[in-house]
Amino acid sequence: MKRSAFISASAVAALGFSALFAKRAPASQSYEVTHTDAQWRAALGPDRYDILRQGGTEPAFSSPLIKETRSGTYRCAGCSLALFSSKTKYDSGDGWPSFWTVLPNATRTQADYALIDERTEVHCRRCGGHLGHIFDDGPAPTHLRYCIDGLALHFAPGAAP
Repeated sequence: MKRSAFISASAVAALGFSALFAKRAPASQSYEVTHTDAQWRAALGPDRYDILRQGGTEPAFSSPLIKETRSGTYRCAGCSLALFSSKTKYDSGDGWPSFWTVLPNATRTQADYALIDERTEVHCRRCGGHLGHIFDDGPAPTHLRYCIDGLALHFAPGAAP
């Protein structure tokens, strides 16, 4: 194996290892909706549990919510709290549902150092479920991109808030 290929493969393996073992439960704060770990597992199923309770992520471009264009509200898959309006959804091309803002009093954030660079992690304010991350490369007026796992959300069609 050439040296450059070895270095590239090592870097990819290190990032994968870091992401795999960096999963963790949401920060220990007080939340309105709480369950035991076993109750969360049973209520969410394995994929949603991994994302909402362990900080995992779904594969890029795997969520049907990326193509959702109807008017409505995106709710937390863990507790049904209204999080995002369809009015703020846009196609960022990054492979996950993206929004330029959240509904009032819907989320909490915390620093995430699981990868090389610091990121800002987004959690549901009511149950503490991990939703995704915020980046500062979004559209006006906020210039934010809430990059959210589709499995962390349920879409409720209807009038958008």
